[in-house]
Amino acid sequence: MSVSPMTQADVDIDLGRLVKAIWEKKALVAGLTAAAAGLAFIVTGMLNPLYKSETRLLIETREPVFTSDQSQPVRDSTFDDRAVASQVEILRSTDLIKQVARNLDLSSREEFDPAANPSALGDLLVMLGLKKNPLAVPAEERILKEFYKKLDVYAVPDSRVIGIEFSSEDEALAAEVPNELVDVYLASQSGAKLESNTDASAWLEPEIARLRERVRESESKVAEYRARTGLLLVNQQDTIAAKQLSDISTELSRIRAERADSEARARSVRNALQSGQAVDTVSDVLDSPVIQRLRESEGNIRAQLADVSTTLLDNHPRMKGLRAQLADVERQINGEVRKVLSSLENNARVARIREEELTGQLNELKAGSAREGEEAVELRSLEREAAAQRDLLETYLSRYREAASRTEPKALPADARVISRAVPASEAYFPKTGPIVIVAALATFLLSSIGVMLGELFSGRALRPSTGLVRDPAGVEENAATGAAAPAVVAAHEQETPGPALPHISNDADDFSVEAVAEQLITDMTPVAVCVSPEGDEGSAAAVMLARTVAGDGLKTLLIDLTGSACPTELMADSVRRPGLTDLMCGEISIADSIHPDRLSSAHIIPRGNANARRAMRAIDRLPMIIDALTEAYDLVVVECGAADAASIARIARAERGEVVLSIVQFEEAEFSQLLAEFNAEGFEDVLIMTPKQPVGPLGHRSTAA
Repeated sequence: MSVSPMTQADVDIDLGRLVKAIWEKKALVAGLTAAAAGLAFIVTGMLNPLYKSETRLLIETREPVFTSDQSQPVRDSTFDDRAVASQVEILRSTDLIKQVARNLDLSSREEFDPAANPSALGDLLVMLGLKKNPLAVPAEERILKEFYKKLDVYAVPDSRVIGIEFSSEDEALAAEVPNELVDVYLASQSGAKLESNTDASAWLEPEIARLRERVRESESKVAEYRARTGLLLVNQQDTIAAKQLSDISTELSRIRAERADSEARARSVRNALQSGQAVDTVSDVLDSPVIQRLRESEGNIRAQLADVSTTLLDNHPRMKGLRAQLADVERQINGEVRKVLSSLENNARVARIREEELTGQLNELKAGSAREGEEAVELRSLEREAAAQRDLLETYLSRYREAASRTEPKALPADARVISRAVPASEAYFPKTGPIVIVAALATFLLSSIGVMLGELFSGRALRPSTGLVRDPAGVEENAATGAAAPAVVAAHEQETPGPALPHISNDADDFSVEAVAEQLITDMTPVAVCVSPEGDEGSAAAVMLARTVAGDGLKTLLIDLTGSACPTELMADSVRRPGLTDLMCGEISIADSIHPDRLSSAHIIPRGNANARRAMRAIDRLPMIIDALTEAYDLVVVECGAADAASIARIARAERGEVVLSIVQFEEAEFSQLLAEFNAEGFEDVLIMTPKQPVGPLGHRSTAA
């Protein structure tokens, strides 16, 4: 295809020109950079150096070992974030800082009170009312203000460590201040503990004396009430009556269980005898030694009887003797079973009598315990009062002993300890001459270079016309979503010829079948094939066969349905209502949403769509951009245009590396020649012919002339 793109009006930035402009003004850029570096060096040399030191403090619970209870585990009081933040604020408190300022005599240092020696310019500004007189503020407040500027107290993240940083022009003072602040803080915390401990001791001593008297009176009342009511204790908590009642109840439960067991066992034996069942299944019968011996004798007799019955008749004396012995053994077994039954019944009778006696005793004790219950209520009340007074006394005594053991400041360490003390810094942290000079020079170089480039851009010397059309699939999709019209894509190149000429039929052989056309497209690696079907749906069906044939050879193939009848959509898509090309051209969907799989092959299709076709045709100039974007994802894009004319094809077939395919089924020679002449007039020099049948007439041979 001989189709040429239109000239674009876009411009590009000439990066080479920008670099060249900077090089042309290298003297200016270098001079500004050197001046900035020199100025930064001079300014940093005029500044007073500052030194910084840091002390670190760990917040934790601290208790002296000799005053703690060795039998109890050490308590682990974990400080949360708010507790650590509270300690940070205490370290920044005004009282602590004032104490540090007094201890180190900071008021005598000009660094902390620069207003004490004002300059002549400052005095003049004060006289003119342009500046507030700094001496009107008390000296202590001025020192505190400067102190806070130099102090930084912070909590180390995810820990209970507090850092105290201090900066000063004197490296020794920068280390002394945080160390002194920590010492004052620890002393104040320990002093607060000592003061609280002394107050607690003074309050506990008279309270303990009063509690001792109350405990004595309460215990006397309990002992007197026990003696008067006879509620004597057998053990630590039970009275005599309660102990007897408990023992009889336990014995009664045991006797009742024995009686129930004996009655059940006797009933089991009696039922076996009455029903004629075998008594061998009863455990009490089986456990009897006499019955066990009789059963052995019975077994022996039965064995002898079975043995001799094989040789002797029933009336033989030997047989009669054995039967008599067997009957006698059975009578003895029945007698022993009845003895077992009688023994079980006697046991049940004795248990019943014992149960009646214990029940009577239990009823007598219950009657007497009603009175003791009322007296026990009063006794327990007196005991609770005595126990409460005794527990409180023991608690006070324990606290008093603990407080008495902590009467010295060293016995009450603060809930913090120093883990790192500040030391004088070996070098100043500000100003850093080298980094400041480098940053100033680099910033000046960048700013001056940017200024030169902006000048070139504003003057237009760094702009040049765009030399090509950049195809961006993302931009195509964005234009499709917004409905913006793309610029004109192609223009047909008309050539004047001395006479009517036809395009060359570019089939490599006189084979115009779908398979041959597919093979030629694959061999030529053609990215776009624009199919024209003058005969309508029959030719469109051949285009569908072409897409499926190429896809069957393993290439990623996409067919775009640009027909009016939607024949390819009906043949390939699972529904003709699928969103497709018209929806995409109207900006209602994205490119990805318009692509659907073929139901019979691995090819894909963009259906005709559901949007208004007339509205979609207004944005037809965007179609070449969309096709170019699709060629980035597919090996072959087949655009089926149906019975379109050559002028319409010229609007979308703008890629010189594409092919125009004429899908012919049955066509007259005159009409075919006219069609080729129309494509020739629109600038298409070569076309591919495709037909599912053996062509005749002008298709039977390769032709280049009308």
